[in-house]
Amino acid sequence: MSARPDATATAAATAVVAEAVETVATESADPCCAAPLPVLGRDVTVPLVTGGEVTYAALDYAASAPALQRVWDDVAAYAPYYGSVHRGAGYLSQLSTDLFENSRATVAEFLDCRPGDQVVFTRSTTDSLNLLAAALPAGCEVFVFETEHHASLLPWGSPHAPGRRGSDARVTYLDAPRTPARAVETLERALADRDPYGPALVCVTGASNVTGELWPVKELAAAAHAHGARIVLDAAQLAPHHPVSVADLDVDWVAFSGHKLYAPFGSGVLAGRADWLQDSQPYLAGGGASRKVARRADGGVDVEWHTTAARHEAGSPNVIGVYAIASACKALTEAGFDALVARERHLIDTVRAGLAEVPEVRVLSLFGDDAPRVGVISFVVEGWNSSHFAAALSAEYGIGVRDGLFCAHPLVRTLLGSDPRDPGECGAPEAAPGERSLNAIRVSFGAGTPDEHVERFVRAVKELVRDGARWKYRTEDGRCVPDRG
Repeated sequence: MSARPDATATAAATAVVAEAVETVATESADPCCAAPLPVLGRDVTVPLVTGGEVTYAALDYAASAPALQRVWDDVAAYAPYYGSVHRGAGYLSQLSTDLFENSRATVAEFLDCRPGDQVVFTRSTTDSLNLLAAALPAGCEVFVFETEHHASLLPWGSPHAPGRRGSDARVTYLDAPRTPARAVETLERALADRDPYGPALVCVTGASNVTGELWPVKELAAAAHAHGARIVLDAAQLAPHHPVSVADLDVDWVAFSGHKLYAPFGSGVLAGRADWLQDSQPYLAGGGASRKVARRADGGVDVEWHTTAARHEAGSPNVIGVYAIASACKALTEAGFDALVARERHLIDTVRAGLAEVPEVRVLSLFGDDAPRVGVISFVVEGWNSSHFAAALSAEYGIGVRDGLFCAHPLVRTLLGSDPRDPGECGAPEAAPGERSLNAIRVSFGAGTPDEHVERFVRAVKELVRDGARWKYRTEDGRCVPDRG
């Protein structure tokens, strides 16, 4: 059985860490930060190829958001008390176990989980969805839009997915819808043609990692349930920007990553219904997932697996990563999503208005200009290779964005008017500077972004389009980089 601290030890130990957290937070507080939630790296300077230095503008939140200062402070305060969880009788092990399980409760509260839902800690959104794919019941049908990130597009039955096991899922890929209503209609038509007695799963994103547009999750969940299917929400891009309520959206599972939620250290979450998870084989076999292991007379081994979330958490868990996620959940909740969403809309409006003033810029969109969205915007610039443009933003203005297909190849190629079946490589330019490229540029931001960063970005786009790059660039190892020769 797992060693757990008694009530007195728990209260005392938690108080010790809480006091340490308060001390570290007080010492590192930065009241001058322009963003509502201070992040690490906000004062980092980077060199410019044209000379001098500038404060780095991190505008690649959709890939990995910078860690919140609050999260870093919490982790720093806990680090001296770090110990292995569920395994030890010592004080630090008991404290770590308590913080680990309290973190599970914090995440469940953050997601507004239902009674009976399980919160399983994983490595990432990708890991969470692969875990669920491995838990699908026999004969399950999976329905997924081609607009998904590869993390939610590929795990379900792709013959190219390494390590696929225990699933004979039949996958139906749905065409990209051009309105939220069309998304619901497309799903309803597809579900109406399925076997009504077999298990089925719908996978959908909450906010696109390419366009930032919000998807009609609640309506899609209602359509799925009306046809006897279940639904999993990829909330990797949604959870850092908007509240996610499992109960209100009526989704069966939700997955997200800590590194997009301002929490470093590589942890993720799969939360939702317990039955398919309990009925499947453990995602990984090993210590922690097993309750009892005994040798048989014939020389084999009998195993009794846990029925709790531990069933899919074999091995020593990433305690610090889990605690970082819980800290981020608390920070976002305490800051208030109403205020965070309102300010992010201001940043979105600033970027979109600025880009609209440049005729050469085309913003990518599925649902149109009026669609609600999070702080993720992708675009192309007429006459520019996207990698060249992104390289110039970085080298000449100290602005970090992303270029490529954003691990959503079918969607980006559809938006750019190419065949979505065409091959491509994440982030790799397909043409030399100045030549046509099918890649796009993505700018993304969030609660740690000061106004100056997006204002500098808009100014840089206008200057680059008007005046061109001030430096020469070349292709090196598949990337466009400043020519320093």
